[in-house]
Amino acid sequence: MIFRSWLRRIPLLDRWLLREIVPPLLFAVAAFTVLGLSIGVMFELARQMVDGMPALIALQLLLLNTPRFLVLSLPMATLFATLLAYSKLSANSELTALRSLGVSTVRLVVPAIVLSALLTALTLLFNDVIVPHANTQAEIALQRGIGRAIATEQGEDITFTNFGRIQGTAAQKSSRGLKQLFYSRRFENGEMLDVTVLDFSRAGYRQMLVADKAIWDPDEAKWEFVDGISLTLNPNGSTTRLAFDRQFYPLSSGPLQVAKIPDDANNMTVAQARMAERIESEAGNTKAARKLRVRIQEKFTFPMACVVFGLIGSSLGARPGSRTSRSQGFGISILLILGYYALSVSFSSFGVSGVLTPFLAAWLPVAISIAAGGVLLRQSSC
Repeated sequence: MIFRSWLRRIPLLDRWLLREIVPPLLFAVAAFTVLGLSIGVMFELARQMVDGMPALIALQLLLLNTPRFLVLSLPMATLFATLLAYSKLSANSELTALRSLGVSTVRLVVPAIVLSALLTALTLLFNDVIVPHANTQAEIALQRGIGRAIATEQGEDITFTNFGRIQGTAAQKSSRGLKQLFYSRRFENGEMLDVTVLDFSRAGYRQMLVADKAIWDPDEAKWEFVDGISLTLNPNGSTTRLAFDRQFYPLSSGPLQVAKIPDDANNMTVAQARMAERIESEAGNTKAARKLRVRIQEKFTFPMACVVFGLIGSSLGARPGSRTSRSQGFGISILLILGYYALSVSFSSFGVSGVLTPFLAAWLPVAISIAAGGVLLRQSSC
């Protein structure tokens, strides 16, 4: 009842146009999602089921991977639906009739832009709230499905680099560089297992510390290494070897924080990505921090692809005399999508390398594409 009351408030022209856009949009979302799942998940799940994975686990994995491909399909579906809907109306001379009544092309594409903006908000919500959680649960389900035990807190191959000032000697001045390299084979229930630390914090000295496990002590603000060996290579070439039961080592809690954050920035929420960027910045790893800053901006620009494609698709379709079949619309959509993402990847690499700021690297492709859509809209109005 409330929905119907709200629907009546929408102008009749907009309701009519939305009825033309929504059916192909739903079709395209379903088609692109199923296509993505088929290529990215189903074949691998079929192989795992042959190897003995239970069918219930396979179904759970399929459902948990669906949000990831649904998010990827929304921008593509927006382009396909708007291009197809407006091309159909243009081919039937319905847009021409409306123009003869004084309705501008800009007014005609407003419903497509508003719908695209709503899809942008939906994509942002999915990308930051639902997809990271679903990906984590999918990984846990996969490990269980292939018979591996899962701890409440776990991670593998934890690597943490700490950059900073290296203490000089009488013959050498202090300099900046890699101070420590921390590696743990596995993180489980708050403990780092099978730990190796390489220490380069003093010029001329090389220290390696190997331990069965390491535990972060918040009171001491240090790591407590258990059952290990410390090997130091001195400037004169001699070595010092020390076995220990327990030993405190001065290193930040960075490895612990890294272990609790997904390895792939695409699987992080915005908050997690910002935390990871802060950790890398504090550790002096400027390249990794800059890459994360680019990825943070891209978490906002990726959903904007819905607005970009909604503008371009409706502008192309609204051209007088435009006639695009479903198969042609699909082909044009694929070409435009590939072009847009090629542009985005190129600018992203400029941001990671430091040629552009993270903000410009992420947002310039959006700005360029919206400008191109504006040009197409102006041409459609002529």
